[in-house]
Amino acid sequence: MDAKKRLQELMDERGWTMYRLAKESGTSWSTIRNVFKRGTEPSVSTLEVLCKGLGVSLAQFFDTEHALGLTHEQQELLNSFDLVDPQSKESIRQLLKALAKRK
Repeated sequence: MDAKKRLQELMDERGWTMYRLAKESGTSWSTIRNVFKRGTEPSVSTLEVLCKGLGVSLAQFFDTEHALGLTHEQQELLNSFDLVDPQSKESIRQLLKALAKRK
């Protein structure tokens, strides 16, 4: 898998720049620049940090769509969930719990 391409896909989904990725992941600008401009493959530990900043697990990073067995609708919900702030995520969790209890 091309890590640079996958990182770019995830950044594009979020409307992020390389600077935003560095800021959100707590990674140095030079590390991000090396990946995107020099083609340096990130180490596993760097990739973990970048994934955390993007709000995805390593499994989600490498699973571009179906390895987790998610439907298109579920994938769309997860992608949207990744874009909201922590307070909104908690509100969504509470709403889903309440809706599940009504079943």
